[in-house]
Amino acid sequence: MDGIQITGPMLDRFDEILTPEALDFVAALHREFDETRRRLLDARQERQARLSAGDTLDFLPETKHVRESEWQVAPAAPGLADRRVEITGPVDRKMTINALNSGAKVWLADFEDANTPTWENTVNGQLNLRDALDRTIDFSSGGKDYALKPDKDLATVVVRPRGWHLRDKHLLVDGAEISGSLLDFGLYFFHCARRQLSKGRGPYFYLPKMESHLEARLWNDVFNRAQELLDLPRGTIRATVLIETYPAAFEMEEILYELREHSAGLNAGRWDYLFSVIKKFRTRGREFLLPERNAVTMTAPFMRAYTELLVRTCHKRGAHAIGGMAAFIPSRRDPEVNKVALEKVRADKTRESGDGFDGSWVAHPDLVPICREVFDGVLGARPNQLDRLREDVRVTAEDLLAVSKTPGQITEAGLRANVDVALRYLAAWMGGLGAVAIHNLMEDAATAEICRSQVWQWMHNDIELADTGAVVTRELVEQIIEEELAEIATEPGYDEKLYAQATALFKEVALDDDFAEFLTLPAYARMP
Repeated sequence: MDGIQITGPMLDRFDEILTPEALDFVAALHREFDETRRRLLDARQERQARLSAGDTLDFLPETKHVRESEWQVAPAAPGLADRRVEITGPVDRKMTINALNSGAKVWLADFEDANTPTWENTVNGQLNLRDALDRTIDFSSGGKDYALKPDKDLATVVVRPRGWHLRDKHLLVDGAEISGSLLDFGLYFFHCARRQLSKGRGPYFYLPKMESHLEARLWNDVFNRAQELLDLPRGTIRATVLIETYPAAFEMEEILYELREHSAGLNAGRWDYLFSVIKKFRTRGREFLLPERNAVTMTAPFMRAYTELLVRTCHKRGAHAIGGMAAFIPSRRDPEVNKVALEKVRADKTRESGDGFDGSWVAHPDLVPICREVFDGVLGARPNQLDRLREDVRVTAEDLLAVSKTPGQITEAGLRANVDVALRYLAAWMGGLGAVAIHNLMEDAATAEICRSQVWQWMHNDIELADTGAVVTRELVEQIIEEELAEIATEPGYDEKLYAQATALFKEVALDDDFAEFLTLPAYARMP
């Protein structure tokens, strides 16, 4: 085709998604917007250089007028007024059916953190979404058949495309790899926008990893152009932005403003936010040092400031505020583990609903009833609590930056946990699975990022472990890697080749002096 080259295999039914018309559509988006995308990525690096040189983050003086003027985002679109429970997960066939049937109000169909972007996963995910909307999807495994409930009982589909930083090497436009964001968005929008509208709900999206309102402006420009190309009215698309980078926390209102006719709210993304804290201030010694990840709760002062500001900002502008992930995976064999974990899930969702969030995320269908019960108790028959303006909230830049006030220790057990989870996850990722149950938690790329970045931060700051007194050095981490691998190798299903790849990748992103911006970039480079 004209300037378009597919370098990935054309497998069964791929021609239904990779049609000439669909490829022309995504190529048009690439040609119009990729230069701006690359320029904005350069701007990220320029800001990183300033932070590394001693600069800090603050609310932008040049956009003060946006924060102080009167405006509102568009009213909630059909299927998005009530979002009290949202379930997240990859777009494989089984998950598609289970998530839509889960009883959640929304399903975040994830092409990003919960998905390994193999060519097969990318295109099959699009097929699964289209088949689900056409009600032609089915799945059988272990003698069990999976099918969809009636349409009225299904969750609203909200697609999360890849972040601006990711490209897809399997589709070239004029010799350049296409943006993963534009590919995921474009294929879904081209094939499913009208299908969604025919069911009374529009094409909706979650937007990840943005670091500035200018990146939100780019998405808004893409939305306007896409709607124009398919002759759909402006505002048909709605998008929720994940505030999961440290810079974005200082530009929440501006991000809503840029997307206002397409905005569906903001989400508090915990693990990527912590990863971004380390990444942005990695050269600042112990000033932004985080204790081990399970000690950093949402009640830590800087996390509390972040979530309360998010609710205040959203409700001030008529937008939904969506809470974070409950990642627990219930055990079929250990009721005591379930009891303790479910109490923590309930407490977390109680805190969110009490703070004014309009809904929250879960990773497993068994958690949907708990989340729904908690939010039912606050919302009752109301679809949301947008009327809770939280005018009592006053958050300063200093509050958002108060990382040093976070309680918690750094122990050998915490170091080992980070190494263990990262190795297990990276091996699964290299094998094509982007969402993995590890030790009764659903782990994805975001949790792997916090694991490896904490190891990097502790090693580069010569941290002394609270329980053993040992200093975190490269030699200690390599010793722990070998010990954890030896334990993993005794388990069923161990794949020596995948763990060798995972180990090499982990050492690169956790132990090298140069900090990799995203572990998915070198990981993707290793994939065929």
